[in-house]
Amino acid sequence: MNNKNGKYLTTGEFAKLCKVNKQTLFYYDQIGLLSPILKDEKGYRFYSIRQLELFIVIGLLKDFGMSLNDIQQYMQNKSPESFLTLMYQKKEEIVKKRQEIETKEKIIEAKIELMEEASRLDFHQVRLERLPEAKLYLSRNIENISDDEFVEVVSDFVDELYVSQLDTGYPIGGITKREQVLKGEFTNYSYLYIEQPNPKEGYPYFQTVKGYFLIGYHIGDEQTIHKTYKRLFSEMERLNLALGDYVFEEYIYNTIVKNHKEHYVTKIMIHVDQIES
Repeated sequence: MNNKNGKYLTTGEFAKLCKVNKQTLFYYDQIGLLSPILKDEKGYRFYSIRQLELFIVIGLLKDFGMSLNDIQQYMQNKSPESFLTLMYQKKEEIVKKRQEIETKEKIIEAKIELMEEASRLDFHQVRLERLPEAKLYLSRNIENISDDEFVEVVSDFVDELYVSQLDTGYPIGGITKREQVLKGEFTNYSYLYIEQPNPKEGYPYFQTVKGYFLIGYHIGDEQTIHKTYKRLFSEMERLNLALGDYVFEEYIYNTIVKNHKEHYVTKIMIHVDQIES
């Protein structure tokens, strides 16, 4: 059908143009969201090419997560001002989603890098390595707390990482002070931590000392970790090294990649000083 302003489109033609089936257009008409511009005496429906943009905007709003009911509410009170407000609002939502996706991408990249690095490690090797300064985001102090309190701290810490977007994909580790290590309290951690390769402004960070660390790996759960510490202390003695201020522990393999705790792998990094002879 033609008119002086251009060709009208049948329901089938308009549906094809919109890349939907005719039932979608029937439903939109039924709920008053997008109705044909003309219905003739035989009941045939006709659309205008100018309605295509309205259909596109409806699809856009649906992609933004708006329900058909919310879109209806907008359509009933539409105006240039309300449309502009709606577009600004949706733009802000897109920016936020993009930031969230970029953050998740960085987390995934970090986990890939760490797992590929782990696949090249010899977990039976002990090495002395000079490490640069690193910035860590810490939990609250957890020395000598009960199991229930520990669970609460872990939960709060994970929530902080999520809310403040401080999850970098690096493992959550534990810091043990020198005095605890000397007493054999290897799992009496002082803080939980997560490394921040690109620290965000406005947050307090713990800056590790740069220097030498004796690095070894414990295979198994924490119940037998004292045996690995004994082996590392023997190596320290052989190399004429003294225990420094802190020990850092973090999982290399845990429940994410291993089903049995006897196959877990923990990286132990002991800050050391050279003993002057």
